[in-house]
Amino acid sequence: MAWPANSSNIDTTNLDSSTDSPAAARANLKTALDELSNVINGRNQASGVAGLDASSKISAAQLPDEINSSASTDLTLDPASNVVTIENIVKLAPQTIAQLNSQGDKVDGMMAFCSDGGDSAGQGVPVYYSAGQWRSVVDGSIVA
Repeated sequence: MAWPANSSNIDTTNLDSSTDSPAAARANLKTALDELSNVINGRNQASGVAGLDASSKISAAQLPDEINSSASTDLTLDPASNVVTIENIVKLAPQTIAQLNSQGDKVDGMMAFCSDGGDSAGQGVPVYYSAGQWRSVVDGSIVA
């Protein structure tokens, strides 16, 4: 069942006064209970809401395979522990020196994989941005 998208499906017209007729309220109550049933049945379903496991966490099966920012802003991970743990290999999309240098919002601490700036043979190298330059993680040399 689809997650309720219209709160106007819950009508309290016949439920908000002590003089309201219980017979007239029956249809309103039925509609409200149907919406509540949709909420309950929408847990862990497509277009529904992710449920929580016994540890009050969203289970891995309910997480998307890809997370994209809905605005033109960066995606930020900000755990209370100040540590982000990645349990598997991180794959950085290769960037050329030109692509790295054309990045408009460079700040110290950025990491990337430079596909053409590792050594005289043009081998790729992981790089970090510091003091206005992309630098090799191997020896701190400027990648240019």
